[in-house]
Amino acid sequence: MNKQPIGERTIRFQDCDPYGHLNNSKYLDYMINVREDHLIHEYDINIFEMAQVQKKAWVVGHNDLIYMRPALVMEKVKVKTAMIDFNDRYVQAEMIMTNEAETHIKAVLWTKFYHFDIAQQRGIRHTEEQMELFKEMALLVEQQSTEERAKHLATALKVAVA
Repeated sequence: MNKQPIGERTIRFQDCDPYGHLNNSKYLDYMINVREDHLIHEYDINIFEMAQVQKKAWVVGHNDLIYMRPALVMEKVKVKTAMIDFNDRYVQAEMIMTNEAETHIKAVLWTKFYHFDIAQQRGIRHTEEQMELFKEMALLVEQQSTEERAKHLATALKVAVA
């Protein structure tokens, strides 16, 4: 199982500020969209179908986003995603945006998604089947905060590139 798939995107003009930098809020869009693609294509988890058919979903409870370098208009970027934590009520995903050559980090996002019953409008527990899948999917990280993780990744990348 690929615990850390990578997706590619091109930064679009309409998502940028007058300086040609990706707008701060758009980092979330690009990174979450890549994660959604990975859930479908890598793990066969279609969150949209789940919401419509089973009336179950995950809702964002927390985002922590570290901006390190600007993503520029028409630049190709890569987004690596992984599940880094979970319990019976939430999953936490990590999304790392780099330049196309993967020589520097643009941003690191940690998002905590809570499992939710749409019909009953309340939080719910994951099923045993989901918990087993999450154990296989999880990429455990040592760092306890997004800041620590961003520093660790940047340092590791400098060593690898040098």
